[in-house]
Amino acid sequence: MNMLHVGLTGSIGVGKSFVARVLAELGCHVIDADQAAREVVAPGSAGLSAVVEAFGEGVLQKDGTLDRQQLGSLIFADQSKRQLLNSILHPYIIALQDEQLRELEALDPEGIAVVDAALMIESGGFKRFDKLIVVHCRPEVQLKRLMTRDNLTREEARKRIDAQMPQEAKRMFADYLIDTSEGFESVRERTGEVYKELRRIGQIQRNQSQSI
Repeated sequence: MNMLHVGLTGSIGVGKSFVARVLAELGCHVIDADQAAREVVAPGSAGLSAVVEAFGEGVLQKDGTLDRQQLGSLIFADQSKRQLLNSILHPYIIALQDEQLRELEALDPEGIAVVDAALMIESGGFKRFDKLIVVHCRPEVQLKRLMTRDNLTREEARKRIDAQMPQEAKRMFADYLIDTSEGFESVRERTGEVYKELRRIGQIQRNQSQSI
């Protein structure tokens, strides 16, 4: 494979979406795992059938679509249910992403594909990528952003943060770290540096594959 495959991850409220947008502006092909997660539970899909089988008809709306709010309230309060949902959906999501990556590679073999996914490390999905970018910020910045973004109390925001793998643990897996604590301009600058490095690595890989 000539196309460089990059994972992009980070905990809730750290600014990962902004980094993804900057990478897209720079020319990367960005695949959003949230979009893939929605597609694999579309009405009539095997993914939706598996979710209903595990959690019951109560997670469906009247029109047969997934009631995300209802499902979210079930899994946020119960780690075992959260793990069950992830174990059901991740194989479908990864299969769809792999299909999207193959399509992108056919179109732009010398490009960079970035898969943006919050649970990439937890699911083990990060191992499929050439490089991993972890976005992070100071804990107090994360808490404040999450409270503002989702209109949550401090306690509600803390609960959502605590439900995920700690930022410090995620950082251990990174090839590149992007700290968003200081705001947009520094993030844009750092993301640009990472992008240049990825372009360089992609070129090295292509040269190696051509010389074999």
